[in-house]
Amino acid sequence: MNIVHRSGAVMAWNVFKFCTALRGLGSIMILLVLGVVGVTYYAVVLCNYGPALAAGGFDSVAALLVLIVFHALLAMLLWSYFSVIFTDPGGVPPNYSPLVDQETGEIDPSEASEFGPLATPDLTNTRIRYCRKCNQLKPPRCHHCSVCGRCVLKMDHHCVWVVNCIGALNYKYFLLFLFYTFLETTVVTLALLPRFIAFFGDEDIPGSPSTLATTFFAFVLNLAFALSVSGFLIMHISLVAANTTTIEAYEKRTTPKWRYDLGRKRNFEQECKGKDKIEMSQSISETDLMVLGVLHLVRA
Repeated sequence: MNIVHRSGAVMAWNVFKFCTALRGLGSIMILLVLGVVGVTYYAVVLCNYGPALAAGGFDSVAALLVLIVFHALLAMLLWSYFSVIFTDPGGVPPNYSPLVDQETGEIDPSEASEFGPLATPDLTNTRIRYCRKCNQLKPPRCHHCSVCGRCVLKMDHHCVWVVNCIGALNYKYFLLFLFYTFLETTVVTLALLPRFIAFFGDEDIPGSPSTLATTFFAFVLNLAFALSVSGFLIMHISLVAANTTTIEAYEKRTTPKWRYDLGRKRNFEQECKGKDKIEMSQSISETDLMVLGVLHLVRA
């Protein structure tokens, strides 16, 4: 690894110096996602199950059911996808400062470091988190994104697929995007599986060479996405179960007890609007409002 010397200190070469190039890559990735959606729509609706509606009988009913499920999941997928893109993940307000007890002058314990309490309001204390790039204090569970060029609340990661950070205020939509993408690609894979099997059979397959090639390509593409997204979905469900993020999971590898872990049930309730609702909610629980004392400023 290349190293540079600065003020007598040896520092590792910062590979994130060129992270701004990822913004352009992200724009390409959005077009790629829309391209995959277009190819899939053409293969499922226009090449296969759309024409099957006119066949009559059981085939027509089966095609109708497939198309209803396909369009419903596609609508939810696109809604959650663009929600991730256009929802701000949550930044640190310019007027943020750690909460201080007016009587004792001590900083609120919920504003302390994730890995231990803070006993003094002295800003020179190394346990007070300060971003040298943004030149401001950082709340707990906040990290600086080199791509976005700012600090993000409860940052999970920067996703080039959505040209945005995944943080406190759009993590819900990211989870839903993974969930609906997995369901949609699985449905498409199962719907096109008979055509894929017939492709290697001896019987003649109706359709032009271009429609057959599109169907074959859409099947392979959706199968690959279904398998890969399932891994990401399982990973993020496990992170929610532990009330942690991707970054925090790496940072706390040597920490015996994670201070934000409330137990699996309460951790999932914290990400949900209520016990009786399955859909993820944008609302932040009271626990995180105490931990992230800055969130009420962001949402105001």
